[in-house]
Amino acid sequence: MRVNMIKVVMVLLLTSVGCMVKAQGGADRKLWISYMDKVARPVMRNMAEDKLKQNMPVALSDRIDNKESRAKVAYLEAFGRTLSGIAPWLQLEGGNNDEVKLRDQYRQWALKAIANAVNPEAKDYLQWSGGQPLVDASYVAFALVRSPWLWEHLDTVVQKQVVDVLKITRNTVPVYTNWILFSGMIEAFFCKYDLGYDPVRVEFGVREFTQHWYVGDGMYSDGMQFHNDYYNSIVIHPNLATILAEVNAKKKTYVHEEERETQIGQRYAEILERQINADGSYPATGRSIVYRGGVFHHLANIALAKQLPASLKPAEVRCALTAVIKKTLGAPQTFTADGWLNIGLYGKQPGLADFYITTGSLYICSNIFVPLGLPETDEFWSAPDAPWTSVKIWSGQDVPADHALDLRK
Repeated sequence: MRVNMIKVVMVLLLTSVGCMVKAQGGADRKLWISYMDKVARPVMRNMAEDKLKQNMPVALSDRIDNKESRAKVAYLEAFGRTLSGIAPWLQLEGGNNDEVKLRDQYRQWALKAIANAVNPEAKDYLQWSGGQPLVDASYVAFALVRSPWLWEHLDTVVQKQVVDVLKITRNTVPVYTNWILFSGMIEAFFCKYDLGYDPVRVEFGVREFTQHWYVGDGMYSDGMQFHNDYYNSIVIHPNLATILAEVNAKKKTYVHEEERETQIGQRYAEILERQINADGSYPATGRSIVYRGGVFHHLANIALAKQLPASLKPAEVRCALTAVIKKTLGAPQTFTADGWLNIGLYGKQPGLADFYITTGSLYICSNIFVPLGLPETDEFWSAPDAPWTSVKIWSGQDVPADHALDLRK
């Protein structure tokens, strides 16, 4: 009798927080794809048609530091960040007919878009030299690491042009922060495809974070100082984990570091999951908060890698991220009348923009969608809905206490 009563309470609870009750997560996947398409379509379609610079509006922060420079690189920001987020899904095969048809369309757009981005004769040839271009070139590299299908289906001329533009970024010395991982990600791409990577650029990023910048309980400082923001999720954990995995796949250079990062990353995933409130909101803390769901990049990425800690069930994470997607992308005025993202977290809120924010910056929210790279048969999608930690606690359920990670044990 008690078991049945608990089941009834759980059904009512899930309904109240907006994670629709059903036997499986198929409806969630459909919703994710719908939002992914809404975010990515204007960028990918226009880039494929060589019209991104023509059609993408470029809004800038009221506190922008260099209007002319930021406006020029906004297109690479939008493209690289979008491609990075949808790349795991582009890599996937199979699915229902509608999803396969949509993926085929995006694959065509992606191949044409990459070709335009690296072709000096194209209208949408992007800016690859300078500080901010290093950041967003790394997202293009990240996309190609995540989706070998894309790399393998580029013709040889375009492949050479991709290599050429990514080598341009070696002229930029990264800021002594998470930026050293952007250089490392580009080298991880070169390593993955045997294109002559620079091990020093990888070594620098790996050693600084693993030996000098770990501050405890799953988190790294962002350079010499710790910042209470989401950059451990936006950049640090996803990039560091991927760099280590790709280099180790070829060289076995950082086996211990990869094992340690997995453990640290699992703890930080627990922290992130607990940040998601029962209604899908979360603390608007630190810089780059207008990245919306991109601040949960790490939680999404570790789910994609199937490395979630034992304390987090895939369905719990799916439902939590679904709530975030609906909260941040379903808010009024999230999109312009033409379908482009507005600056904001919950709708249009330009006052939240940091000095470096442009329209292009916002498309990092695409990285919340990386679990779409898991097939619909995976437990992440197929398991019944389950409440996440905040839902459990604030509905009166008894849950295990949270504990910090102590690596000395």
